[in-house]
Amino acid sequence: MTSKIEKFAAKLLEAEKKRVGINPLTVVDPEITVDEAYYIQLENIKKKVAEGQKIVGKKIGLTSVAVQKMLGVDEPDYGHLLDSMVVENGGTIFCETMLQPKVEGEIAFILKKDLKGPNVTVLDVLQATDYVVPALEIVDSRIQDWKIKLPDTVADNASSGLFVLGGKPTKIKDINLELMGMVLLQNGEVANTGVGAAALGNPATCVAWLANRLADYDITLKAGEVILSGALSGMVVVNPGDNITARFAYLGQVSVNFK
Repeated sequence: MTSKIEKFAAKLLEAEKKRVGINPLTVVDPEITVDEAYYIQLENIKKKVAEGQKIVGKKIGLTSVAVQKMLGVDEPDYGHLLDSMVVENGGTIFCETMLQPKVEGEIAFILKKDLKGPNVTVLDVLQATDYVVPALEIVDSRIQDWKIKLPDTVADNASSGLFVLGGKPTKIKDINLELMGMVLLQNGEVANTGVGAAALGNPATCVAWLANRLADYDITLKAGEVILSGALSGMVVVNPGDNITARFAYLGQVSVNFK
């Protein structure tokens, strides 16, 4: 491991603990690569696991073509989900525990079989999935003012914050993932709407991409893990007092409050 990876990993951890954003890594070191950024992410995940936290799944980001173009990339990214990130459906998040939170509505896959790339297909994902549920991902950035490029968000665990699972466990054979509609409500008002096809055409395609990308780092998606498959619509900025609810066709709803 290089001193660069250790240095940037320590800076991100300190920013998270002190809740003070740092300068973009891509500004401090314009030569930083995406591969180095993933090793920075892995370094901090290893530290947190060593402290007693548990990996409970993965999240996929940048599944929207529009967002990819904005960051000048042509593929998604991923981060790790830890047990410390779980918020109960209908629960409360205190804004002072985060830096600059935003919320996305997503479909979460719960696996019943391991998935290991390369060459994982959408069919493999469907066969390995136990069920899906609606989810809210509360994204956050340790990079000041969200001034991120791809290596910045990758190093920062794909801008992960917290997540909420809700609704009812539903078998994939009972739904159409591509046509799955979602309404994201902020304090009872429609903030935006989305559909399953917004995530690379099919959320299962995102999970297949993840399994294959993780093979580069010899990481397996394991049975029982939660996979947040990517936002179905834009991020919503939240403030104290907000209620965010995502309603999905067939899957039910998931909500969270902010104080």
